Amino acid sequence: MESKEMKYLKQEKRLKEKMSKIKHPLIVMSGKGGVGKTTVAVNLAYALSLSGKSVGILDIDLHGPNIAKMLGIEKQSIFTIESGIEPVEVGKNLKAVSIALLGYNPDQPIIWRGPAKAAVIRQLLSDVNWGDLDYLVIDSPPGTGDEPLSACQLIHSVSGIIIVTTPQDVSILDARKSVLFAKEIKIPVAGIIENMSGFICPHCHAETDIFKKGGGERAADELKVPFLGRVPFQPEFVEFGDKGTPFVSFKEKSKSAEAFMDIVDKVKEFIGDRG
Repeated sequence: MESKEMKYLKQEKRLKEKMSKIKHPLIVMSGKGGVGKTTVAVNLAYALSLSGKSVGILDIDLHGPNIAKMLGIEKQSIFTIESGIEPVEVGKNLKAVSIALLGYNPDQPIIWRGPAKAAVIRQLLSDVNWGDLDYLVIDSPPGTGDEPLSACQLIHSVSGIIIVTTPQDVSILDARKSVLFAKEIKIPVAGIIENMSGFICPHCHAETDIFKKGGGERAADELKVPFLGRVPFQPEFVEFGDKGTPFVSFKEKSKSAEAFMDIVDKVKEFIGDRG
């Protein structure tokens, strides 16, 4: 019978081996829910894959895993082979793993305490067969709790944390906590994204500042971290999100898609990816 210590050491070895094949792990965070964090994570991963990069996206939002739905792969499943867990292929350069792809009933809540969640995240990081990746985008749940902390502590070499906010004051307040979280654990902040920064009318194409504008940029300036840009909201996002189509792929010439592609370029510049 193998001891717990021996199992732990073997898992730690696998973890280091898997992570050594990933050039740039990126963690997408938000201080609160409802700011479009998962939308940003999905579109970031998808945009990077469209640019020819090999990309993985890992969903560690265990209580609300939505990445599979937003990528249109919710009816697929990941499976385990002798060497580990095989991710789901999404197009040519993108692979995805989410607890939603493990056969869980989507209506059944996951009622786990912190240690259980940390153990699942450790297993995913140590067992998934990503292979060689340019980027691993990790979508964490809102806040600065067990899931993002576990990922940051386990990976050891996170290239940057991306913080998503909306322009209103209550969201900016929580975004500041995410920035200070990153600084406390000594991980670089790749920048703040101000999501839903204006609403674009589908009829006249005029832009209205429903949630104000500029709060994310002010927070970035005050906290001395990069401001990556603003992404206005377009009604089509809801329809295409439900269909599992990232918005960067369906309207290349939309203001929102153009703004997001500029953000992707800034993220690559921050981490020194000039390819």
